[in-house]
Amino acid sequence: LAVSPEECASSKTSSIRPENGEILHLHLVSDPGSKAIAEGIVGTWQQKGALKLSFHDPAHLTETLFPIVKPMQEKFSAGKNAYYGDSIFFLSVGMHKIFPADTKHVVQLDCDLKFRSDIRELFDMFDEFEPKNVIGIAQEQQPVYRHTFWQYRNEHKGTKVGEPPPNGQPGFNSGVLLLDLDKMRASDLYNSLLNGTVVRTMSEEFHFKGHLGDQDYFTLLSFRYPELFHVLPCTWNRQLCIWWKDKGYQEVFDLYHHCAGEVNIYHGNCNTPIPDR
Repeated sequence: LAVSPEECASSKTSSIRPENGEILHLHLVSDPGSKAIAEGIVGTWQQKGALKLSFHDPAHLTETLFPIVKPMQEKFSAGKNAYYGDSIFFLSVGMHKIFPADTKHVVQLDCDLKFRSDIRELFDMFDEFEPKNVIGIAQEQQPVYRHTFWQYRNEHKGTKVGEPPPNGQPGFNSGVLLLDLDKMRASDLYNSLLNGTVVRTMSEEFHFKGHLGDQDYFTLLSFRYPELFHVLPCTWNRQLCIWWKDKGYQEVFDLYHHCAGEVNIYHGNCNTPIPDR
């Protein structure tokens, strides 16, 4: 959502390697004027029958989403005019309520990504979900939540909240999301948490006012209900941003940012250049 439609479409189609007649259904959230651009980029794959393309108007989605995500929007954005202030940045939270019932699994991706592996491998990870997992998401790779939960951490010495991996709870980054819509629809626990009272109570308990949209909500939920989440390997959302490194966290930064292994997806968050290789 953060970059132009042509960059978004091209970054995703580069990972398409269809096998055995598989069809990838690509949903693009973009304004109507971008439709021709995206269709031009993915036209080859459509002609091969390897890709189905659907467009979703942000204005329509926002109108549909707002009643569902209003409580989160009030607590996890910096205001209606802020970058993450629009309901569209909470699409993942309520997608199970607005997408057709025959849509069972969705991989939701930011546009500032570069794939180095087949996207089929992401879909295969749905098979790794435990029975109560409804969402797959990678951990945040900066001390963002060490900072934003400072008051709770100060009042609860020894807490794992905001601590780095492998034993801490560093929070999540929503640049790559696996949404099991069937499980989200069926989970009484998850749906009970889409509630203004619950959101306000948890926010007050943790002294938390976020500004990063859906990932703030998922992070907060994970501190009480970790069973809802399947944690993706860091290599499937290798975040390149180092904004927090020189903001007083030099000594601990690498504890959050370290990610061993061959990178599957680069995430150029906060406009960080992505390596060619």
